Amino acid sequence: MKAPLTELKGKKALITGGLGFIGSNIAQQLVALGARVTIFDACLDPYGWNDANIAEIAGDVEVIRGDVRDYEKLAPLVKQHQVIFHMAAQVGREISMSDPQLDTDINCTGTLNLCRAIEKTNRDVKVVYAGSRGQIGEPVYLPVDEDHPTLPTDIYGINKLAAEKYLLLYGKVYGFDAVSLRLNNVYGPRCQMRHCFYGILNWFIRNAMENKPITVYGDGLQTRDYIHVDDVVAAFLTAAVTPAANGNIYMIGTGVETKFLDMVEQVIKAVGQGSYVHVPFPPQRESIDIRKFVVTCRRMIKDTGWQPRVDLADGVEQTVQFYRRRHKEYLTPIAR
Repeated sequence: MKAPLTELKGKKALITGGLGFIGSNIAQQLVALGARVTIFDACLDPYGWNDANIAEIAGDVEVIRGDVRDYEKLAPLVKQHQVIFHMAAQVGREISMSDPQLDTDINCTGTLNLCRAIEKTNRDVKVVYAGSRGQIGEPVYLPVDEDHPTLPTDIYGINKLAAEKYLLLYGKVYGFDAVSLRLNNVYGPRCQMRHCFYGILNWFIRNAMENKPITVYGDGLQTRDYIHVDDVVAAFLTAAVTPAANGNIYMIGTGVETKFLDMVEQVIKAVGQGSYVHVPFPPQRESIDIRKFVVTCRRMIKDTGWQPRVDLADGVEQTVQFYRRRHKEYLTPIAR
């Protein structure tokens, strides 16, 4: 049975990577629910940290600049909190291939530091981890479910899978609660739009708003499961308050398979201008690209009562309106 999110009122919540896209949206909702929020973020470029992401709640959260690779700085914070949303990560798939050590250090060592800190200081905490569809690789059947084989096509997917296994193993051995949410293509307000390493839908919104052609690799018929950040935030908060989720892995998406070209056309329609051009795949990107992807969320719905509610057309329209109001804040991060 779904627990009420009001259970988070007064809870001490730590968000690693909390100045980034999904983490900051979680922070916004936690503050609205009355939680006591601490954000821990390394503010690394080219990732999505941006002080603008928490402009509305800056006075209601504590922000600590720190890196999950720094155990000595992380551990005291772990001790003080009741729930942790572990969002800090290296999230660029191509970056993971060009700099595999960086990806391993952040995604694996950073998560191991969190696990060790929980083991030593606070086994009463609950952790909700941001997993990825990248852990699956090229699907052998659709829709993808939690029992699907994991055959990642890049270093990022391998390390996210390893980090998930570290967290669930430590939780089982040392007796703390942990949940992994394997996220699909998340889009929406507060996603970076300075480059195209990740967050491609938001990057396309910027291109259309600036009347620059959107680049479509190949035929554009590859498919994805695009999910709005509001639905993702609801999944994290629901998992945090639902005991039945403990120890489990969940696929998080909409269950709707969308062609890449259809997503591009939806962006152009919402912006009211724009065009696209087909170009060949760059060799490195083609070698790690996934042709078709969509998930089923039956297990998450059954265990927690969560359901995706935002369809692509409405979600893209909402996202475009956000960036119309705050376009400049998302071209360059606000200086500290």
